[in-house]
Amino acid sequence: MANQFPGPSGDGCVECEASGSWWFHLRRCVECGHVGCCDDSLNRHATAHFATTGHRYIRSYEPGEVWFWDFENETGFEGPDLPPPLHHPLDQTVPGPADRVPADWDRQLTERRR
Repeated sequence: MANQFPGPSGDGCVECEASGSWWFHLRRCVECGHVGCCDDSLNRHATAHFATTGHRYIRSYEPGEVWFWDFENETGFEGPDLPPPLHHPLDQTVPGPADRVPADWDRQLTERRR
């Protein structure tokens, strides 16, 4: 039986890649495979994707993390098997991508959370 879920849209946040920005952690939409940055990132593209599309389920796109999240219920859950890759490349930095991460990235994220 073929997997009903699409593969990820790429190795990084779709919108950050397009704008030349950077991200902290990545999330993958279960429904369409869109990869967006997490809410601890400057741009919060995964949540924006949910707000725009109504695709309510995401999975972490970080190595070693297997959790899923339901935006509507604001709860974690055990999800289905998704097609690989299940995380960004292991040599990709966090935050990333390395060539766009500013030296003061941690200060920027701390200020964003306030």
